[in-house]
Amino acid sequence: MNTLESGQEVYVTKPSARFMLSHPAHILAQGFGSGLSPVVPGTTGTLFGWLVFYVLTLRWPSIFTPLTWGIIIVVGFVIGIWACQRTGKDLGISDHGSMVWDEMIAFWIVLVFLMPADVSTQLWAFLCFRFFDMVKPPPIRYFDRRFKGGFGVMWDDIGASFYTLLVFALWRTIWP
Repeated sequence: MNTLESGQEVYVTKPSARFMLSHPAHILAQGFGSGLSPVVPGTTGTLFGWLVFYVLTLRWPSIFTPLTWGIIIVVGFVIGIWACQRTGKDLGISDHGSMVWDEMIAFWIVLVFLMPADVSTQLWAFLCFRFFDMVKPPPIRYFDRRFKGGFGVMWDDIGASFYTLLVFALWRTIWP
């Protein structure tokens, strides 16, 4: 939320790169700029997260192991609570569409559990994850409405990860 000289508070509906670069929390919450996409920022943020995961895991497979990713995800979730809380407050909207760190962390969870997976499997995981993140089936919708602030922003996407992994577990059980 920004305050005008008159003292009136205004909401930032379309954050700019300048807004993003004004605080480290904004940079993280807005997915290093991927959340500033004018179209489907959540999908763009998820794609950026996928790209980061793919490049790091491909380039340094001995460093970016499932254990390393697990640590990154846990630390990223905790820091993401702070970053999304701060960014939401500064934007005046607690779960602004430009905040995509939650999608990145949640999709990394999916990718870690599917390791090693070919690009085709990862694409299906991406589509499945985006479906659950947009539709928000129960109890995701409940969490989305009940939990506010940084924790709420981060938590509902964990539900989308769970549903995606559940679909893949069923898929692998039915078609081994």
